[in-house]
Amino acid sequence: MAVAERPAWVDDELFPFESRFIDIDGHRIHYVDEGSGPTLLFLHGNPTWSFDYRDIISSLRDEFRCVAVDYPGFGLSVAAPGYRFLPAEHAQVIAGFVQALGLSGVTLVAHDWGGPIGLATVEKRPEAFNRLVLTNTWAWPISAPLVQTMSHVMGSPIGRLLIRQLNLFVNVMIPIGHRLTKPTDKQMAHYRKALDTPARREASAVFPREITASRAFLADVEAGLHELAALPTLILWGDGDFAFGDAELRRWQQILTDHRTVVVKGAGHFVPSDAPEQFASAIRDWHAPAGS
Repeated sequence: MAVAERPAWVDDELFPFESRFIDIDGHRIHYVDEGSGPTLLFLHGNPTWSFDYRDIISSLRDEFRCVAVDYPGFGLSVAAPGYRFLPAEHAQVIAGFVQALGLSGVTLVAHDWGGPIGLATVEKRPEAFNRLVLTNTWAWPISAPLVQTMSHVMGSPIGRLLIRQLNLFVNVMIPIGHRLTKPTDKQMAHYRKALDTPARREASAVFPREITASRAFLADVEAGLHELAALPTLILWGDGDFAFGDAELRRWQQILTDHRTVVVKGAGHFVPSDAPEQFASAIRDWHAPAGS
């Protein structure tokens, strides 16, 4: 692992962390590792990167070790040739990352695709994890007709072309996924620059189709949830999400036997960046020792 220069477009004031890089299975993986204390491992969704957790890391790094990583092809990470950007592949990379850093006593903090990817990682490396924080995510095959239709449309050649050529997911989904705070021009630039060419957007373009195409992977993750159900879990849920609603929240509450739910009123899909103060406070309060 090494500290390396990062692109000049990364604003040190907006992302005031040291960028680190490590080679995992031929990929150049970018991550930040800030603070000390119990370890929080932050996994992002689509089309974001570790930048999405910046305010939470700044808030918690005096009390926790905050590790946030970019999947190959996202953020500042570079994928090896031939990588297909499939969720199962991402999970394998993250499992290798956890092993390479020797992480233990980890609380997984997972949003969107970070849920199935992160929980697959926990199932591969159960000895490394002891808590979960799940925010507007899922971990099972989705059968809702609307979601399946979206997956087929956005995963079609036309949908992938729109994402690759117009950066559709960044330019449309990120703004509408924030309900409490509007991303600034500088913040939006950091999402756009991370996926600044059609080739770089391939990673983002793959995910919509995989909502249905990765059914076998999602079924495997779901099958392993009974092994994780007793882990202490914080469910942090934005109730203004266009993607995940009450049905998914109730399902998590039924699966997990030791959970606390915090509903962030009005928060959109991108809860970590839409309500970072509430997000960080909820983790701090839930993780505090009893009686503190």
